[in-house]
Amino acid sequence: MKTYSMKQDEIAKDWVVLDANEVPLGRLATRVATLLRGKHKPGFTPHLDMGDNVIVVNAAQVKLTGQKLDKKIYLHHTGYPGGQRETPLKKLMASRPDEVVIRAVKGMLPKTKLGRQQLTNLRVYAGGEHPHGPQQPKVLD
Repeated sequence: MKTYSMKQDEIAKDWVVLDANEVPLGRLATRVATLLRGKHKPGFTPHLDMGDNVIVVNAAQVKLTGQKLDKKIYLHHTGYPGGQRETPLKKLMASRPDEVVIRAVKGMLPKTKLGRQQLTNLRVYAGGEHPHGPQQPKVLD
């Protein structure tokens, strides 16, 4: 018996909606990363983008456990000397809660071209509304 490897034209992508209301951030991010990679499908092929298009709504109501809201800090560097910048999680949740979910999911995807391509299939909205009704997304618990 030979191992079957799926081809690019055989991939069927679905649209999925996840509600982040009162869901812990890490558990939400692992579920989203699994859906984006396509690991939930029986014909999973690691080198192909075969995951679904994922829509996350209510990102502003995501649950943060422990003291993360007060103590977690996101770092980035501008590229210039002395250019390290810190953004507290509390400030980021107040201004851009969708960015918190995107950063959590990005950390769970491969750090390759494929991982960056898979991240483009993620749409995150702070509120409960999304403009992807015509795609007829399935709602997951």
